[in-house]
Amino acid sequence: MTLLGGSGETLVEWAARSTRRRAVASCTGGLRFAFYGRVSTEDHQDPVTSRVRQRDQAAALVAGFGRIVAEYFDVGHSRVLPWARRPQAAALVAAMADPERGFDAIVVGEYERAFYGSQFALMAPLFEHYGVQLWMPEVGGRVDFAGEGHEQLMIALGIQSKREITRTRIRVRTAMAAQVREQGRYQGGRPPYGYRLVDAGPHPNRAHAAWGRRAWRLEPDPDTAPIVTWMFVQRRARHSMARITRALNDADVPCPSAADPKRNAHRSGAGWTLTTVRAILCNPRYTGRQVWNRQPSEHELVDPGNTGLGHRQVQRWNLPDGWVISARPAHPALVSEADFVAVQGMRAVAEGKRSERCYLLAGLLRCGICGRRLESCWANNRAAYRCRHGHSSASRPDPDRPKNLYIRQDRILPHLPALYVLLAGPDLADWPPSALPLGVADIIGRLRADHITLVYDPETRALRADTREEVKVILDPAR
Repeated sequence: MTLLGGSGETLVEWAARSTRRRAVASCTGGLRFAFYGRVSTEDHQDPVTSRVRQRDQAAALVAGFGRIVAEYFDVGHSRVLPWARRPQAAALVAAMADPERGFDAIVVGEYERAFYGSQFALMAPLFEHYGVQLWMPEVGGRVDFAGEGHEQLMIALGIQSKREITRTRIRVRTAMAAQVREQGRYQGGRPPYGYRLVDAGPHPNRAHAAWGRRAWRLEPDPDTAPIVTWMFVQRRARHSMARITRALNDADVPCPSAADPKRNAHRSGAGWTLTTVRAILCNPRYTGRQVWNRQPSEHELVDPGNTGLGHRQVQRWNLPDGWVISARPAHPALVSEADFVAVQGMRAVAEGKRSERCYLLAGLLRCGICGRRLESCWANNRAAYRCRHGHSSASRPDPDRPKNLYIRQDRILPHLPALYVLLAGPDLADWPPSALPLGVADIIGRLRADHITLVYDPETRALRADTREEVKVILDPAR
């Protein structure tokens, strides 16, 4: 039997013809490509030249298949950053999610400009999800996300891209360490307070010298160098850092950020602080030796719960055994090495004396007036805790600030069991028999483990736990 209007075409033929018709319709005029490129270091690469080179490579790759209709180009961002943390790459991802986007595929000029390590493996499912093709010169055209050969090539390229960064980082750090140790070469950055930079002739690297770059060295600043020497003399005479800070402020001596505002635009320049004085007294470069790697850069995960966000660079102070010290003096000294070491030793001796004192509640107490953490102090041969509400002996006190808070340790310890019973409630039933009755050491250990702080109110003489529920005890009125 013949159906009315039938063409005699089979189902398979009709399906194949319909697919080809839709493909031709979608590719009228060729594919629309969004170009992505990146240049990381503006100082050593010309962004204009790099962009043109990458785009020309991408255009040559897609010639005959379509045209580039959009461009996303990141400047000054390293390849180690994931796409979400590169402005233009993040904008490209946002554009992919738009159903009305104006492109069908993404093309890059070279793999290393777009991906690093395992970034391709993280981005490929996103490209597939939005139905966006990826074209790269390394595969000669479109990347097959499901092809085993392309997947292995992407893994190899990711390892190579990561190895290039790692190798460069090791080479640079090794070279800088050798230059400091063997040559005492100045490695850049702001000069320490008390020094200024002077021209040291052409750059040791011939290529850099041909570009007109100069070498620099440290020289004592006639205005600030005597201040540094005076600070070491005062500290050597066993004056406290707070006393030195107070004397500098009382004498209206400009602090480092005020003495050199151009290099310290990010600081207020209001006056000397304890941290500033401590930093100067702990800086070994005042001995005339060039010292490097005191604050090395490290990398840590931005979010351990989302490793796709990659790492961020952080700086932490290094211990002296990790410093790189020049084999011989590299610039005029403002303090002798013996005096510098003696000043560091004075701090160690002070810490040794304090080690005999037992502050059981250190870090657990907060002020009920200002909320600051109480500082440990030793008064009348007994451990105590105080809060000066932000006042430091390095500055003049504010007459409007509250009276100092002071509480002895032996006034708090007897009340800890009662406080913790109120705090723990039914949970005490789970404690082992050996822990009952509650001991002070056990309670303090539990408070630290649970990150619970105690707040002391001097007006009501009440000690409460810093939790959602109001749990407090009243201390003995006797002082």
